[in-house]
Amino acid sequence: MTIRQNAPVRLCQEDADALADALERARGHDTGTALRLLLPGLGEAERSAAAAHCALAHVAVMVFPPSIGLLRTALTDLGLTVGPPTPSTVVRERVARRHGLDPAGLDVVILRAAVPVAGGNPREVEVFALATDDGARHGPIAARERAERNESHVAFGVPDADEVVLAGLRALLTGPGAMRADGGGHNAHEDTTVLYFRTPPGEPDGTASPSGEQGQRLELGAPGRFESALTAHTAATHAPWTPDTPDHSPAEPTALTEPTALTGPTEPARRLLELMTGAWATQAVAVAAELGVADHLPATGTPDEAPAVPELAERVGARPDPLARLLRYLAALGLLERRGDTYALSATGRLLREDAPRSLRPLALLYGGPFYRSFAELAHSVRTGGDGFARLHGRGHFDHFAADPRLADLFERAMAASAEMFDPIPGLVDLSTASVVVDVAGGNGALLAGILTRHPHLRGVLLERSGTLEAARERLARAGCADRCTFVAGDFTTSVPTGGDVYLLSRVLHDWDDETCAALLRRCAAAMAPGARLLLVERLLPEDGRPSLAPAWDVHMLCNVGGRERTAAHYGRLLTAAGFTPGAVSPLPLDAHLIRARRTPSPEPSHAPHP
Repeated sequence: MTIRQNAPVRLCQEDADALADALERARGHDTGTALRLLLPGLGEAERSAAAAHCALAHVAVMVFPPSIGLLRTALTDLGLTVGPPTPSTVVRERVARRHGLDPAGLDVVILRAAVPVAGGNPREVEVFALATDDGARHGPIAARERAERNESHVAFGVPDADEVVLAGLRALLTGPGAMRADGGGHNAHEDTTVLYFRTPPGEPDGTASPSGEQGQRLELGAPGRFESALTAHTAATHAPWTPDTPDHSPAEPTALTEPTALTGPTEPARRLLELMTGAWATQAVAVAAELGVADHLPATGTPDEAPAVPELAERVGARPDPLARLLRYLAALGLLERRGDTYALSATGRLLREDAPRSLRPLALLYGGPFYRSFAELAHSVRTGGDGFARLHGRGHFDHFAADPRLADLFERAMAASAEMFDPIPGLVDLSTASVVVDVAGGNGALLAGILTRHPHLRGVLLERSGTLEAARERLARAGCADRCTFVAGDFTTSVPTGGDVYLLSRVLHDWDDETCAALLRRCAAAMAPGARLLLVERLLPEDGRPSLAPAWDVHMLCNVGGRERTAAHYGRLLTAAGFTPGAVSPLPLDAHLIRARRTPSPEPSHAPHP
């Protein structure tokens, strides 16, 4: 099959040929034939056993178009239905490792195109794409990857996966006459575990083919996270070759000074070391934020000239050698990218700039400062359930911050830094019949400002402490809606404004224990008319083990605030007991969720005559 491209050419011929090959394989194979071609040394009984637990899902290829938009157009021109691009965690990290780069600097996305198959289940072509609009930087990557086709593979889905099924499939696929482990990982964006396998390059006996063709690759994809399978597969990927396995014989070292990778099941220990030194990363990020390092570095891919380390040290008030060591560590953490003797900011590192939209610098200072010190009291919190922050400072963090204007300002700016989670809310809720929105403990008014801006017919009421109201007034004035808002100085633990159609409680309930939350919800219910709506914004603890920020924040709330994160069911029980009817839950950015509820109408009084 040949892809004929219209002028102007959208894809180079190598990418067009790779796509054509993937389309042919997707259309021409079923599960049985695909396994037979990939595993000719496997017996028919073993192939049948594998086919009983997996099915051909897609054929994958990696290309390097001028832009993702042009690639989508090229796929559409082929008559394919193309889904939206999604980030690729696993392939991005694999490419970064092969080229010695920071994964944060590689924007690898996945495009999936449905391929109709006559008389069979539809399959897909999965296209990994790294745009080469920055040719000077990505050109060498594209040239090597096109030649080696490292990410081309045939994928099989395992719909009813568990650790036992995956262990059995791994044993079949890596047995004698089969394949070798070739890495894998968990894609948190799609909550999918992927395991890669590769045949030796060249002929079936392992010798190189005349064309130098790479070995074929197979992917197993299973919904969910399977830690045991990932650990075992990672260990097998790095394990030494033996003649009994279809693996490559390791190359002889070229010199005694050339480092050799350690082999064997070392990954769990390495992972534990990374976790145990997490406090070092917290402090490294906080020190970079305190010194303002990010404000003096260019962004990756910009033509700005990066300062040499001695010049940067002079700018931030540090000594050159210690600063160079910090910069190297920040690069290992993915915040910086090394450019010879200088550094540039990755996309993650740019969030530490003071002038970045929604800069996370205040959070870095908060988590590396007051909250970092109080986390040393976590053992006290776990043993007693008490507030570690209060034990360290002699009072709770709200009172402690309120007594220090500098800390109070840092806390308010840190809370505003996470306002990204509010962005979808104005479009998620139908407010066409509402008139007044009451934001209870609304902070600097970021959420209320977004709602009033999107819905100009609404009026707002913002309840906050007097020390925070001025910041809220300024925020709503900048949004052009302060004239439609009433600012009420008060404490929600004693009273809540009445008369609203919609009430907001954003990141409030997780600060408190269940008893205090119940009292606050009852107070809100008493202020609301039957049928009025309540919108909660909170992180939800996952009930199925999926990756989430919430478990870490739950421990943070235990130690520093005395509150907790909760599951959706837990919030449902609190709402019901307080007089609300829980409704739908919608995901938000930064692992937050929007929880809807309505004020339950009170039962009608009985007018039946007394007996």
